[in-house]
Amino acid sequence: MLALLQRVTEARVSVAGDVVGQIGPGLLVLVGVQPGDGALQARRLADRLLGYRVFDDADGRMNLSLADTGGGLLLVPQFTLAADTDRGRRPSFTRAAEPAQARAMFDCLVEAARASHAVVATGRFGAHMQVSLTNDGPVTFLLRA
Repeated sequence: MLALLQRVTEARVSVAGDVVGQIGPGLLVLVGVQPGDGALQARRLADRLLGYRVFDDADGRMNLSLADTGGGLLLVPQFTLAADTDRGRRPSFTRAAEPAQARAMFDCLVEAARASHAVVATGRFGAHMQVSLTNDGPVTFLLRA
């Protein structure tokens, strides 16, 4: 699984003009599922997202995690994250999981995150979404689980 996480002051996802998920300060995470990803990777990624130290402590150092701050987590499925862009001028999606597997693993990630964290919102799998955010820093990391 791939996760592009961004520390945000706020973020929201809309589908057809309706807000389906939003958070205040926290992490916006775009999630790509690859063939072979399973529940183990989903649970590991949830653990990493909640424990990854990207928030400033009192000394201005990135020593605090989402679990420490209690901020929001907005998980957004994004199959294009797993695209193969090594050649040519058009991405290939052979590195992305089939939709049924991707949905199951995304749902597993959401379930694992909600089991450990109070504020978890999501985008809508398979929908055309508009994502709005204010990146804080900017702070952006690519994680693999």
